[in-house]
Order: sequence, then C-alpha cells, then structure tokens
Amino acid sequence: MLLLAVDTSGKQGSIALAQCGPDDACEVIEIVALAGGTFSAELVPQIAALLEKHNFSKTDIGGFAVVSGPGSFTGLRIGLAVVKALADVLAKPIAEVSMLEAVASAADPHGKVMAVLDGGRNEVFVGEYERSSSGVTLIRERMLARTEWLESAGEAIIVTPDLALADAAQAKGFHVRKVDHPRSDAIARLGGKKIASGEIVSADALEANYIGRSEAELFVKNS
Repeated sequence: MLLLAVDTSGKQGSIALAQCGPDDACEVIEIVALAGGTFSAELVPQIAALLEKHNFSKTDIGGFAVVSGPGSFTGLRIGLAVVKALADVLAKPIAEVSMLEAVASAADPHGKVMAVLDGGRNEVFVGEYERSSSGVTLIRERMLARTEWLESAGEAIIVTPDLALADAAQAKGFHVRKVDHPRSDAIARLGGKKIASGEIVSADALEANYIGRSEAELFVKNS
C-alpha cells in the first residue's frame, strides 16, 4: 500500500511517501520538508510534485496518515482539510496520529512514559502512555500548567524533543529521554500500523485534537 503521511502541526511541517506491507512494516520512499507559514500554498503542490517524482498519481495512494494534534490551529486545519478531501474523493482509509504518541514512540524504554510538548503560555501538552515491544498504549492526553505537569509525572520517564522541558524535568530529578522532533516518516510508520490493525477513521470523522483549547482561543493565538 502506498501511504501518504502529512504533518502540519508545528512551525515546520513535512510530508512523506511510504510503501507499507500487510505486516505493518513501512519503507519510507521520501520525506519533503514544508516551510512554516506557507502550508496553505505549499501543501497540495508539494504532494503532487512528490507523487510525480516517483511516477505515482493520486489514485495510487492506498491510505493516509496525518497528525491530528496537538499543535497550531491554522496548521492542523490546513493539513486535515487536504487529507479529508483526498481521502473522501479516493475513498481511502485515514490513520490519525497524535504528535504526543509519536514522541512517546520515539523513546526506547518500556513502561510508563510521559510525552511532553510546549503548549505556549506557560502550558504543556502532556501524553501519558504505556510503552511495550508492540508499541504505545494511550492512558490519557491533557494540557497542564508548567507548574503542574511535573507533579503528575510520578515514576514515568519524561520524553520530549523540547530542551527547556527536558532541562526542567532533569532539574527535578526525573528520568528524561530527549528525542528528535518526529517527522512525517515516523507518522507514516505509526499510521501504517494503525491501518493494518483497522484503527482508522473516515474523512467525515477526522477532527483536530487540540487537547483542552477552544477554537476561539487558538484562533486568537494564531491570528
């Protein structure tokens, strides 16, 4: 199955093409970076160019993986709208991937992990997961004030791509795994597993996962 992965959740984004087999293993063909602030103008042309470069057309796409949040209101809206439109027209499955899930999956330890991302305004996006050899299982995702999130960590290993959050956790004596910020190749691999296991959503059901912020708040923040 040819899978298209899309991430427009942050200041920078990317898309990826991958070939995914029935055993849920995905071989990434290519990743293309997307410049922040240009997603609306760049996303569709870059998808078309990537497909053409590898001699594919949009009808060759067998499924989609997309970051549904948390992240920028504007960025998520653009990425989800494009994936919804393509999946609807092509009648193909969608796997929605949380960026917190992708962060948690980048860690190597087993057991309870807490993925954290900077949420701005002295807030932190927090995802609690149980990690095993088969992947990560969601416990819960939420938004906490910076003064609260470490108090809820317990024995969890903190996993983050954010240096400031990693330093804050280490200063409190927590075990920390600093990881690279996941790109769309990681989203493709997670999405391929979800599609193989039937964990999919329809185009109509695909929604952004803002984790505790209203659309009005996000509109003000990103306007």
